[in-house]
Amino acid sequence: MELTATTILVAFAGVFLICFMKGAFGGGFSIIGIPLLSIVMGPVTAGGLLAPLFVAMDLYALRYFKRSTWSRPDLILLLPGLVIGIGLGYVLFRFLNHRAIAILMAAITLAFVGLWLARGAAVTVRQRSAPKAVAAGLSSGITTMVAHSGGPPLAMYLLPLGLSKEVYAGTTSLFFTVGNATKALPWLLLVRPTAELWTLMVICLPAIPGGVSLGWRLQGVLDQRQVYRACYALLVLVAVKLMWDGISGYLA
Repeated sequence: MELTATTILVAFAGVFLICFMKGAFGGGFSIIGIPLLSIVMGPVTAGGLLAPLFVAMDLYALRYFKRSTWSRPDLILLLPGLVIGIGLGYVLFRFLNHRAIAILMAAITLAFVGLWLARGAAVTVRQRSAPKAVAAGLSSGITTMVAHSGGPPLAMYLLPLGLSKEVYAGTTSLFFTVGNATKALPWLLLVRPTAELWTLMVICLPAIPGGVSLGWRLQGVLDQRQVYRACYALLVLVAVKLMWDGISGYLA
């Protein structure tokens, strides 16, 4: 990766978009901004760039997502699986078939959204389930470590609970705050950033306050139904991106 003006502009825009998603929906949709980064760097380099920036985003977002927005019963069930999943993802990073995992996750996500549409695009509130929460945390940990795409498993668990938009976003935010802090060091060990990449991280830091704050304002404007519909729409975009990454990798 060369530190050119184009690299700086594209990386800054990608980080800003990811921060915007963080502020609006609490996180989990960072893969939406990764296509921008892929214009100027490889996926592993992008992972190394984002790992420390995710931690900075999370710390800034805590000013909006306070304790009153955290669903403690769900986090207690989700977080152990998340940490274990990140550990498994790190160990298996060099041996996992990333393409197959991307395709499988995309298919599951599209099926989940399809069932929601079949029910008339309405939220049918379900009781929390410890086994489902553990499975969601574990799956999210593996996929967030492997491809920064831990959002779909978590969303598939949280959305059917019918949480308020504030609690949904706050719970998601704290979940990924723990996850991103846990995976930052493993990613840095895998990538071993160059001086240019460290410099680019510092340059992208100013994108965080504006992106998160703008996303938070959007969440305040949208009502409960609009937020949930936006989350399902974003899940489709994430699934399409994952499917494309998986299939194109086999065709290359």
